Amino acid sequence: MYQVVPGGAGGTITDVIPKQKHTKDTRPLVGAGVIGLLLVIAAVTAWCYYIASLRKAELLKTQLLDLNKDGYIIRNQGGSIVFRMDFRSGTLDLDSCSKEEEILRCGRTTDRKLKFFIKTVRPKDTVQCYRVRWEELVPDIPVEHAMTYKFAHWYGGAVSAIQHWPISLSGQQAPKPFVTSDIYSNRDEFGGILESYWLSSNATAIKINNSVPFHLGWNDTEKTMYFQARYHDTPFKPNLGEAPCAELSYRVCVGSDVTSIHKYMVRRYFNKPYKVPAKVMFEHPLWSTWALHKRDIDQEKLLTYAANIRKYSFNCSHLELDDRYTKHYGDFEFDPVKFPNASEMFQKLKSDGFLVSLWIHPFVNYDSENFHNLVERGLFVREPTGRLPALVHWWNGIGGILDFTNPEARDWFASQLRSLRSKYGVSSFKFDAGETNYLPWKFSTKNHIRDPSFFTRRYTEMALHYNDRAELRSGYQSQNISCFFRPVDRDSVWGYELGLKSLIPTVLTISILGYQFILPDMIGGNAYLNHTSGERALPDKELYIRWLELSAFMPSMQFSIPPWEYGNEVVEIARKYTAIHESIVAPRVLELAGEVLDTGDPIIRPLWWIATGDETAYKIDSQFLIGDDLMVAPVLEPGKQERDIYLPAGHWRSYKGERFDIKEALHLTDYPVDLDEIAYFVWV
Repeated sequence: MYQVVPGGAGGTITDVIPKQKHTKDTRPLVGAGVIGLLLVIAAVTAWCYYIASLRKAELLKTQLLDLNKDGYIIRNQGGSIVFRMDFRSGTLDLDSCSKEEEILRCGRTTDRKLKFFIKTVRPKDTVQCYRVRWEELVPDIPVEHAMTYKFAHWYGGAVSAIQHWPISLSGQQAPKPFVTSDIYSNRDEFGGILESYWLSSNATAIKINNSVPFHLGWNDTEKTMYFQARYHDTPFKPNLGEAPCAELSYRVCVGSDVTSIHKYMVRRYFNKPYKVPAKVMFEHPLWSTWALHKRDIDQEKLLTYAANIRKYSFNCSHLELDDRYTKHYGDFEFDPVKFPNASEMFQKLKSDGFLVSLWIHPFVNYDSENFHNLVERGLFVREPTGRLPALVHWWNGIGGILDFTNPEARDWFASQLRSLRSKYGVSSFKFDAGETNYLPWKFSTKNHIRDPSFFTRRYTEMALHYNDRAELRSGYQSQNISCFFRPVDRDSVWGYELGLKSLIPTVLTISILGYQFILPDMIGGNAYLNHTSGERALPDKELYIRWLELSAFMPSMQFSIPPWEYGNEVVEIARKYTAIHESIVAPRVLELAGEVLDTGDPIIRPLWWIATGDETAYKIDSQFLIGDDLMVAPVLEPGKQERDIYLPAGHWRSYKGERFDIKEALHLTDYPVDLDEIAYFVWV
């Protein structure tokens, strides 16, 4: 019993209900209550965290793009993933991210500050674009993003020695400078015509900004392309006075189909030609001395070559006098031994109706009479300190390479070309080389350039005054030079490595990169002794005929090994296809060439251009379209007089007169094509 103390004097003692002590039997109930309370608190905390996560997830969405700490994905309108990019140079700290209307910004990775944003742009109803930029604030830290390419077929980038359509990557390659190179001499590098643009079959395109010190790598096992920006161990340089802080910036655009998204990208991001080259370049073949005579050309051989063109009744847009007509490389005067009467020779050719172009290049060898003068004037590319000219090794020796960022060097080079035109009546020039692999790894120029490939651009500008008939083999942001661009030399073989099979994939790639006036190199290849199938260093006869047939359906034709070397049969086939080129192909190509000035659309088009919903069309590399209404299917295999043909849905008439009215694509198996034929179909 407990007692209550009386409240005053004289009070009495009162009994009360006793208060029980806690026993061992009641303590678990208290513990359960505490645990329950903790569970309630945990549940409330989890709910709050979940709500916050939902808000953060919603914050990191913009239109059809979802951002996370390791990368982002883009979906199409149907909800399917069409693009995935992973961050390999850091993990975003999502707590540093914010959203302002259509811009997602982040200020940190997990270990450093940076500037990162993705901005959504909707330029038209059928196109959704995203501007992405990752900028490092600390020097010499590379930025690397990894694009997954397993979702679709991809096209674009650069020409290559082994050319496939769509792109086929093999093995693993650490990111290396994405710059122009001579792939005949350096077959593992990127080619001489190059743009940082790729397009996929699921209507997605990516364009790397031109300001990026861009390096490209890949991993075929992971189906990943590595897009990297860096300033260390590279020929790229930051702007003068700027710290070497890397920035990777690019645009990703998604459209309704592959053709429409490419049209949008070309109109928005590519230069376009401002004029069409000379009409006769599209109508009549060009005749070069190179594959036939190599460096052994002389006055007598050139005149004989011209006489035979007339003898065998062929047309000629112009004669191209190739290598070694000067005594030394870097001279701009004819070798008096090989060309004892150069002026009379040009007069003779002119009277016979021939225009002549000359092979030129950016090199001046040390034994040229011009070398010492140019050294004293400082007109060569120089070593990094800028004190001495840089000697370079190219396929014809050792010398300096003119610095085309230097106005004085450009003026000197232009004056040599004007002198040749004035003295001999030279019609134009074949501008050879121009790739950055002929620059030293480290170099300096009169005017600072961040991107080595800008040197290529400056060299191609020298062709502007001659672009009616000029020819270039390298190009970077050079679509507006408005002359013919030629893929690097082909070998006289059938395969994909600089052979006949590489021709269509190469032309399609160049077209997708915005270069539409294409000269597909010499019929039959260059007949190099170590890369030729045939006797007497002549290309194999069957190879030559199939090459001739394919070339007849290209924007321009170029002979060097002449058809009369093979006898009357091949002469007749050559006459047949030069006539087809002039009467059927050239009029359509010239019509499309005029449209290029406004649209930039390809003249030579892939089959998916008119069959965007057909998976088969995305993989065909042995057929092509001229415009939308002429489809060509050459034979590209030795010993074959038939081939399988994919015919897109529509109304077609074959060269044999057959009519095909089909609502779905049709596969013609073992379609007969004789040796003197090429299969082509016209839209009715």
